[in-house]
Amino acid sequence: MERVAVIGVTGAGKTTFAAALAAKLAAPHIELDALHWEPNWTMAELDVFRARVARAVDGQRWVADGNYSKVRDLVWDRADTVVWLDYPFALTFLRLLRRTLRRVGTGQELWNGNRERFREQFLSRESLFVWVIKTYPRYRASFPAELASDRYQHLQVARLRTPGAAERWLAGARP
Repeated sequence: MERVAVIGVTGAGKTTFAAALAAKLAAPHIELDALHWEPNWTMAELDVFRARVARAVDGQRWVADGNYSKVRDLVWDRADTVVWLDYPFALTFLRLLRRTLRRVGTGQELWNGNRERFREQFLSRESLFVWVIKTYPRYRASFPAELASDRYQHLQVARLRTPGAAERWLAGARP
């Protein structure tokens, strides 16, 4: 394992898992959200985002987390391994709730000065909770087909369905 993409629905724990794997492999951790979001929750222009990601994944070793289809070709083409955190909906929703409450309560800065706010997360159509409800079935349907396509036959795929399975896989991971 030299270049790993960690995927999964919002709230699955991609960033936490990817950071732990990167530390274990002594490889850079690439958080795609940090490359995507400008200040004030403004999305980076597509060409800017793609250029940032292309530079980030140009290295020989890395662990990236995120599901951005607009840069999937850049990440997955260079990756040798995909780790899919494919947890049950209820678990990911609960994890998202806990994470969001913690971030809102502490005012934790995420990327480029951005912070999650109660109003946006709990009283808005732009809420991550709405997003996870919309994307959970879509990812579960699309990821297997994409991963099985000829384009990505070079990838080793670990589809981990429980946090315990993820912990065991991480414990056995070697570069």
